[in-house]
Amino acid sequence: MSTTPATLVNITYDELKEGDTATFSRTLTHDELVLFAAVSGDVNPLHLDADFAATSLFKERIAHGMWSGSLISAALATVMPGPGTIYLEQSLAFRRPVKLGDTLSITLTVLSKEPRHRVRLECAIRNQHGQPVVVGEAKVIAPTEKLSVPKPTLPKISIAS
Repeated sequence: MSTTPATLVNITYDELKEGDTATFSRTLTHDELVLFAAVSGDVNPLHLDADFAATSLFKERIAHGMWSGSLISAALATVMPGPGTIYLEQSLAFRRPVKLGDTLSITLTVLSKEPRHRVRLECAIRNQHGQPVVVGEAKVIAPTEKLSVPKPTLPKISIAS
């Protein structure tokens, strides 16, 4: 039995309209937290050491703020505008911590279309309880040519201590 690989389809500058929205979601796992620390180099014990984090304001380990921010990048690159998007700017305000097991939903909303294929988007991240986690605004160069590309298959990564 043959299966068709998943594809990523973009939304071109000409197709985008003010008010258009798109969503993307992801759940924070222990492995993702550790991988983000390894890739970013941010080894703050607040993220990695349960005993240390228990003495903090949050009383438990929390995600790196930029893990949440990176989900905006993923949404822009894979959902709206999608493949071919060039990320130019991002503002972020962190509203509440993200804890292990939290599922974040990223909503992108087109605020305006500007000259030279620039698009401003509102970026809102909410947890599974509907609480705001991160708010901000992005500016991108939207693609001008329609693309439909296979979604890459990433290698399996395992974590060993």
